[in-house]
Amino acid sequence: MADMLILGFFFLLRPGEYACTTNPEASPFRLCDIHLMVNNRRLHHLTCSDHDLFLVNFVALEFTNQKNGVRGELVGLGRSGHPTWCPVQALVNRVKHLRSNRAPPTTPLYNYHHFQWQSITTTTLTTHLRYTVTAMGAQFGIAPTDISIRSLRSSGAMALLCAKVDTDVIRLLGRWRSDEMLRYLHVQSFPLLAPLAPQMLRHGAFTLMPNLPME
Repeated sequence: MADMLILGFFFLLRPGEYACTTNPEASPFRLCDIHLMVNNRRLHHLTCSDHDLFLVNFVALEFTNQKNGVRGELVGLGRSGHPTWCPVQALVNRVKHLRSNRAPPTTPLYNYHHFQWQSITTTTLTTHLRYTVTAMGAQFGIAPTDISIRSLRSSGAMALLCAKVDTDVIRLLGRWRSDEMLRYLHVQSFPLLAPLAPQMLRHGAFTLMPNLPME
């Protein structure tokens, strides 16, 4: 479950792309959609050694029929610097688990083997997110009902906005066709908006060009 939450956050994924859902239009990423690299060397993720997996420092997901994705396009990320909250480590974990249980290449990433094959669902992930908010959300003014698995996509985008990443890059990663989501995030972001008032005072002294008739 942690791996799927991490992937949803970092890749700005839609719920049906990394968790099992009853939505017939869902298009989950599969084992065969993973690309792993060590520097400029691409690995065959089904046959490479565990040592090579340990060295992986860049991962990508290949779009096949996911919404707003270009077929065959790769979207990739490097290591985050955190030992667990990292998109590279999450995908490496998925590869290790699935191939150790001889999963076929078309197996969705949300499948796992515990005596038998099972799936991580959107409902399960939402439930666990809400457990966490129940325990910790009050200090941040968040209630469990404010959170669902869909929150990961907007949370990842908000993190990029607060890091001052170019909005065009965020739109590319999230596959947004318009500015609607980013406009919503802009006005919701405390770190982005809090400094605006003092900045307006500091830079509020300006002179307009006179609108004089031509002689």
